[in-house]
Amino acid sequence: MSSSPINLALIGATGVVGKKIIKLLEKKLYPVKKFIPLGNSTVGSNISFNGVDYEVQSLESFQPESIDLIIFAAGSSIAAKYARAFVEVGAYVIDLSSHFRYEEDVPLIIPEINGSLLDQIEGPALIANPNCSTAQLLMALKPIHDELNIELMNVATYQAVSGTGKAALEELHNQTYFSDSSGPPSVYPKQIAFNVIPQCDVFLDNDFTKEEMKLTWETHKILDPKIFVQATCVRVPVFNGHSEAVFCKISKNTSRDHLIKLLKNSEGIQVIDNPKKLEYPTPVEHANDTEDVFVGRIRVQELAEQTWVSLWIVADNVYGKGAALNAVQIAERLLATNKF
Repeated sequence: MSSSPINLALIGATGVVGKKIIKLLEKKLYPVKKFIPLGNSTVGSNISFNGVDYEVQSLESFQPESIDLIIFAAGSSIAAKYARAFVEVGAYVIDLSSHFRYEEDVPLIIPEINGSLLDQIEGPALIANPNCSTAQLLMALKPIHDELNIELMNVATYQAVSGTGKAALEELHNQTYFSDSSGPPSVYPKQIAFNVIPQCDVFLDNDFTKEEMKLTWETHKILDPKIFVQATCVRVPVFNGHSEAVFCKISKNTSRDHLIKLLKNSEGIQVIDNPKKLEYPTPVEHANDTEDVFVGRIRVQELAEQTWVSLWIVADNVYGKGAALNAVQIAERLLATNKF
């Protein structure tokens, strides 16, 4: 990685994801010369980066001309308003919202899978970060698809409330510990504590939710448009860490041992799979400020001359591949290829 420090702005610096981005930048010693935290409702508050306190500045009055890289961790409406304008004045922009993911001129990047697209960029550009569920899913599927060709995938997600933000974390906490006085739900359509809600995001005309279609659209854009995807996304009363049960029909025969070998040899994947010892990944054990995608419950079934692979996938959806880590890895690759 180049050691030349850059000028960096972070929009949504005091949010759930923004704070994790700062933590990762510090951990990875990302070289920053000038740091500008930006916000709207948090303007004037302080946030620490590399041992220095910074005052959150107003996004509305921000002048981006001297900034090399701007990371958006503030939602689609903010990205829609500012992102392309900031690129036009010469900044690279990494957007964690869903707003630009499906636009043809915007690369949707998981560095371990299609990071080479970043190397082809010749000037300031807008880069999209994938959906949290998609990122961990495709990290596990990439080595399998490369060798065994996934034809069809059925996935059920079990998504933590941290994916919805601070208000959702507070709602789960209040419903769990103060159920008599917490009032009606405000973040989710139904009570989340002690419950399972088979809805993430809004319903679309095809009766799938937008979150379910994100898994389809992003799998097609990042991995392979020929994979048929069926998805059911479920919100569960877990504070942090998304889980996924995945069933894939593949073109070639394989074995459990071979799948484990493929996954163990893949960057960013950690296999935890020993049924005899009850070893498998869970959000509480493996999704708290962790970077790896954890895979267990690996099975192979032969059915009517078809080969099916089953996996259980867990990852930190805020700090890890689902959000902050992937964005920081994009920033690292841009730096390593001397884009600034």
